[in-house]
Amino acid sequence: MARKLFELCGTDPARRFSPYCWRSRMALAHKGLEAEVVPWRFTEREALAFAGSDKVPVLVDGAKVVADSWAIAEYLEECYPEAPNLFQGAPAAQRFLATWSDSVLLPALAKLIVSDIPALLDAKDRAYFIESRERRFGMKLAQVTAGREARLPEFRALLLPLRHLLRHQPFVGGPAPDYGDYCVFGTLMWPRVVSPLPLLEAGDAVHDWQERMLDLHGGLAREVPAHGA
Repeated sequence: MARKLFELCGTDPARRFSPYCWRSRMALAHKGLEAEVVPWRFTEREALAFAGSDKVPVLVDGAKVVADSWAIAEYLEECYPEAPNLFQGAPAAQRFLATWSDSVLLPALAKLIVSDIPALLDAKDRAYFIESRERRFGMKLAQVTAGREARLPEFRALLLPLRHLLRHQPFVGGPAPDYGDYCVFGTLMWPRVVSPLPLLEAGDAVHDWQERMLDLHGGLAREVPAHGA
């Protein structure tokens, strides 16, 4: 069985925007492993029944099925130890970055870009997404992102610890990227793919780091359709 990675997309199967799928896609590339892209959409729950999951990413590697981006990273590290390491020693730092991305960056980004996503979805997924997210936020999506340009400085301030680190080294992992880089980068690929809002300013250390990340692995991430790219 060929290696496959189920990844979230919209109407355009090339426009893959899940932060968690990007973590796994970059982890595979880091290990030098190819995987067929299997496009998946919000309402296609039955397509993941074999994995016992209702969310992507899901990795199929021969007879092995792994769901969840963190579990995929751990699986790749264990099963492909001869390939470049995703974790340097114990994965505490990478676990922190994954948690920071999930609990700080993702909620802040959602309030800036969530109203841009329905335009990328077909009618069935669009209805599901709008209904579920408006229930989650307790308001219309346009209200969630209203006045977002004025809130950009607040979001950029959240990146201060990352900005300070990247002024002293090219990657979060040091001289080369590791899974911590992919956790944060995957989160920032989400707005890059779905929204025209300019989150990062040229000259910002985080912006420059993102450019380096986009060029990794033969420009894997840069090739994906994105707003303003």
